[in-house]
Amino acid sequence: MSLIARDTGKDTINVNEKVRAREVRLIADDGRQLGVVSTSEALRMAREQELDLVEVSPKTVPPVCKIMDYGKFKYQLAKKAHDAKKKQAVVHLKEMKLGLKIEEHDLQFKIKHLREFLEEGYKIKVIIMFKGREILHIDMGEKLATKIIEALKDLGAIEQRSRFDGRNIVMIFAPL
Repeated sequence: MSLIARDTGKDTINVNEKVRAREVRLIADDGRQLGVVSTSEALRMAREQELDLVEVSPKTVPPVCKIMDYGKFKYQLAKKAHDAKKKQAVVHLKEMKLGLKIEEHDLQFKIKHLREFLEEGYKIKVIIMFKGREILHIDMGEKLATKIIEALKDLGAIEQRSRFDGRNIVMIFAPL
């Protein structure tokens, strides 16, 4: 049995003496509703069973508390968080930077790599960079962006249309 209140870090859970409400809606360790009782009575019942009084829903009026083993409860929360993290889909983003004055052969070589990334299931971010006075030729950058979009449309969908970001045109493609 634990008599001191412990916390889990970011989200503090009130345990035992840390429960500040006068009355709580009490749930037994087997799930039975015990009704609204005073906090001191609930704490006494938890101690008799050598368990903890844990505030599971602090925002309700009166707060809901459950008699349980706090260590076991904390372990189950950590296990749920771990399982949720395991099921999360991780999306990797590959990035390709191009200059405005790229030669045709170099462009085809980079497009070939972009196509490979899309086939492997990566999202890709294409950045067309303007250096110095090239910023005056926005139309050339837009033509290059259109050329890349046409070359990749069979493998990737445009997730973010070409837009200006400082001195760059940025596009993001997702695999189909």
